[in-house]
Amino acid sequence: MEKQKFDNKVVQWVDDRLPVFSYLNHEYVDFPMPKNLNYFWNFGALATITLVTMIVTGIVLAMQYTPHTTLAFDSVERIMRDVNYGWLMRYIHANGASMFFIVVYIHIFRGLYYGSYKAPRELIWMLGVVILLLMMGTAFMGYVLPWGQMSYWGAQVITDFFTAIPFVGDSITTWLRGDFVIDNATLNRFFSLHYLLPFVIVGVVAFHVTALHIAGSNNPDGIDIKDPQDTVPFTPYFTAKDSVGIGVFLIVWASFIFFAPNYLGHPDNYIEAQPLSTPAHIVPEWYFLPFYAILRSITFDVLFLEAKLLGVIAMGASIMILFILPWLDTSKVRSARYRPLYRLFFWVLLVDCIILGIVGAKSPNDLVISGVEWFEYKTLGLLATIYYFAHFLVLIPIIGKIETPKPLPTSISQPVTGGGGFAPAGSASAAKREKA
Repeated sequence: MEKQKFDNKVVQWVDDRLPVFSYLNHEYVDFPMPKNLNYFWNFGALATITLVTMIVTGIVLAMQYTPHTTLAFDSVERIMRDVNYGWLMRYIHANGASMFFIVVYIHIFRGLYYGSYKAPRELIWMLGVVILLLMMGTAFMGYVLPWGQMSYWGAQVITDFFTAIPFVGDSITTWLRGDFVIDNATLNRFFSLHYLLPFVIVGVVAFHVTALHIAGSNNPDGIDIKDPQDTVPFTPYFTAKDSVGIGVFLIVWASFIFFAPNYLGHPDNYIEAQPLSTPAHIVPEWYFLPFYAILRSITFDVLFLEAKLLGVIAMGASIMILFILPWLDTSKVRSARYRPLYRLFFWVLLVDCIILGIVGAKSPNDLVISGVEWFEYKTLGLLATIYYFAHFLVLIPIIGKIETPKPLPTSISQPVTGGGGFAPAGSASAAKREKA
């Protein structure tokens, strides 16, 4: 990294001893970005803004929250009613969790569509999956803190599933709860970890961004940049573009905060936790519903493996499979723009995930179609789960082998300027052009 010269003498004095300003200039001002990036590339910046906001509001809320089973619910009500702007801090934080998952899920599906998980960006993708896992752990523990009915019974149900693990399941469950039952030790443990994990996420995000700046950003055409004219500096071009996206995103977030603050939550969580009164239907937050549907979809034993254990394995595997995705995809072409068959199945996967989310919110024995007795939501959940795993383990490897991709452009400028010709990836004409 080349050190910069600054007009401000104080800045220059600091930079000579600790080149932080040169680093920022190199990484966030002069850093070359593909000039054809669309607004789907805003979501990394949106996730960063959301993470920082969640940490700040979380610290403020922690000053007023009391992590004790007899006081937690009342302390949340006090934040809402008596603490100056406490309602605002809580609504920003509570809705921020949903906004964070919306942004990250779009970010992940953008990566799937444009092949951002392929070489040389495998590590960037894998670090992103680690961030998702940490987010899920943080959100689950945070959902328990208000100590409402859904908080308590959600923790009860989810931690109980770990008892299905042979030999060590009971020990893991006791360790997670800090006790033999969901009680004060659990609440204290979850509060501590909920406070800690966001800072761990910040650390992993730093690695994620560093790996991105080493490999460089992917682009909608999914082709490598060979001509400096195909890039523009990060600032002002993409700081301006990110600012537009951030403005729109904050309007959406504010709309929930001020007009529908409880729309994405569950009304039962405004009832204090009652260990002796089970809710009629226990559901997690909406962003966990697809995984919850996969967990519940396995209702049968296989050999010596019980249904409960198989469900836990399937839920874990639904995330773990993303780690090996770069090696499951056998196509040399990154972007779905030039992969018509893959693009079709990408949209099928998106619909499948939405179906899993709907199934997760329903009672397993409810009928999908009225009058069709055999077609229950648990059946639909099983079919959607089978497709989810088949998509990654069967379809993606096969599609990469049999698909004939469309011709790739010679540069990212070519689709805009119309200059030059198209040639299929790996063709003789493409090889000649690359040599030239």
